[in-house]
Amino acid sequence: AATAAATATPGHDHVEAKTLTAKFQFVDLAGSEKVKASGAEGEQLSQAININHGLFVLGKVITALTDGNSHVPFRESKLTRMLQNSLGGNSKTCMIACVSPNDSSMAETISTLKY
Repeated sequence: AATAAATATPGHDHVEAKTLTAKFQFVDLAGSEKVKASGAEGEQLSQAININHGLFVLGKVITALTDGNSHVPFRESKLTRMLQNSLGGNSKTCMIACVSPNDSSMAETISTLKY
């Protein structure tokens, strides 16, 4: 979505137009798929592998951006290619994590928070 706004400086005859562009992307990153534990086969196995690859590359991209690397591997996955404009440049990005207080979910919660 784009919004245009005009501003005038008192005592001057010209009006300056500025354009602000905003984009919202909501992406459910699912979770790291534990292939052995899930017993996934066939199409489910392929999807699990793709999810894991996308999350792995997203981690690499975030690390490269944080470290200020000259090369950021946006093109290594469909997920990071799609999110490239939201992750780089002057964008503001927010990640929301779903975690559980249950003892049985402790390892997954810690892994999510570390990510």
